[in-house]
Amino acid sequence: MYYILYPFLWLISWLPFGILYVLSDLIYGLVYYVAGYRREVVFQNLRIAFPEKTEAERVAIAKQFYRNMVDTFVESIKFITLSKSAALKRSSVDFSALDEALSQGKPVYAFGAHQFNWEYVNVLFPLHLRVPFIGVYMPIANRALDRIFYDFRKRYGTVLVAATEFKEKREALLKGQYVLALAADQNPGHPANAFWMPLFGKPAPFVTGPAKGAIRSNAVVVMAEMQRKKRGHYHFGIRVIADSVEGMEPAVLAARYRDELERVIRQDPANYLWSHRRWKYEWRSEYEG
Repeated sequence: MYYILYPFLWLISWLPFGILYVLSDLIYGLVYYVAGYRREVVFQNLRIAFPEKTEAERVAIAKQFYRNMVDTFVESIKFITLSKSAALKRSSVDFSALDEALSQGKPVYAFGAHQFNWEYVNVLFPLHLRVPFIGVYMPIANRALDRIFYDFRKRYGTVLVAATEFKEKREALLKGQYVLALAADQNPGHPANAFWMPLFGKPAPFVTGPAKGAIRSNAVVVMAEMQRKKRGHYHFGIRVIADSVEGMEPAVLAARYRDELERVIRQDPANYLWSHRRWKYEWRSEYEG
């Protein structure tokens, strides 16, 4: 499958952005109006997060979300052949907070969220940093597509590790000083083993690993947020969540991340992955304690 899929996507990746966005508009129409991909999940999530908005406002957010999601898909194909200079023209980042955090000599845990377009992180961060940039990712179910994405994500020096293998590789990877990037808004595999907190007013489970790992490593913790400036152009901001985690309870650190997550979503609701079932699990009393 890889040797069929890769040449096809490679050829598409040579198309100019303008043509790719025409293709994106066509795919958007099919995904939203014809297939209705995860529309029920998207609108359920939006009703939970923004009960104060009108239905028309939620529809507008949903439509722009689908446009952003499809744009991210075609931009990801473009990454197969996109040059470094072209990528840097379309993305920017303010590294001042991250550089200050690294000046302490500690590791840095960069918590992020599923905001568009997260693929630019793998260009900007490793090119700037003088310490290893480690990215934890969820493998794509399609093995051929997973291999294609893996190859362009590591092109500029990102050390990639699958979330399914992170526990066994953690000790070998996390040595010295490094920046570890984690999408901390993933759903936990077992909701009983999670930090349960209100997210937009409704209980949601948060994975415990990022907070526990940061405290174990005595890391500085930052939030990496992504802003869509205009179509195909992004800016990344970095804010310190905790410059000292010594003695901090993991649940407290997770709550700080939750606050940041809500903040960045409210800033640009359409730039978050609403097809992700963030309230997949319901709270049960036996989860307490």
